[in-house]
Amino acid sequence: MQVFSSADARKRGVFVTVLLLAAFVLLYLLLRRYVPFIFHPDELRTWIDQFGVLAPAAFMFVQIGQVVVAPVPGQVVALVAGYLFGSVAGTVYSITGVLIGSAIAFLFADRYGRTFVEDILHEDVVARFDDFVDRVGFPGLVAFVLIPGLPDDAICFLAGLTKWQLRTFMVAITVGRLPAYVLTVYAGGELASGEFTEGMVIIGTVIVASAVGYYKREAIRDLVGSLRERAPF
Repeated sequence: MQVFSSADARKRGVFVTVLLLAAFVLLYLLLRRYVPFIFHPDELRTWIDQFGVLAPAAFMFVQIGQVVVAPVPGQVVALVAGYLFGSVAGTVYSITGVLIGSAIAFLFADRYGRTFVEDILHEDVVARFDDFVDRVGFPGLVAFVLIPGLPDDAICFLAGLTKWQLRTFMVAITVGRLPAYVLTVYAGGELASGEFTEGMVIIGTVIVASAVGYYKREAIRDLVGSLRERAPF
């Protein structure tokens, strides 16, 4: 299967992937130099524990915000959650925040309509994915949000403009988003446990998949749409 449409697209994809990996390594080195205490999970967790119930609540709030406002990728927050809270609790906090944020985006769009969504999202995203949720149906939406690097947060807003019921949409979002978040939270837990190599391999895999997903978002959109048209249901 051809991943990139041309040699130039392949070069751009490789460049962005290398750039993301370099940025992650640079961030690690800066944190190691200037805030080394975060690399001692027991000390960091002790500090976090003093906030009690507010600690996980704060992380869930950040996760909600990244869906509605989208300043950072959700997997970054999930990685931190895994590092601080472990694989199980971190997954619960991350996916809970993501689902609440997804529901808020859906309900805002449903309540305030197209003008609101067009003010929130980039016009290019609206133009490319406007009727996507209606066209692909439940299995198509699950397949789409399963792949990292795609505009799944924007899809939450656009879905609110359709005839979809919130509960059906939330089931699709849960099933589609859970694997990537489980994997990323697990990577954060591995880093906290000192399993640096395994954690970095997982993170690198997610970064590469995200880069491919981003650059092939239109091809993936068209592929998911064509599969829906061929489906017998």
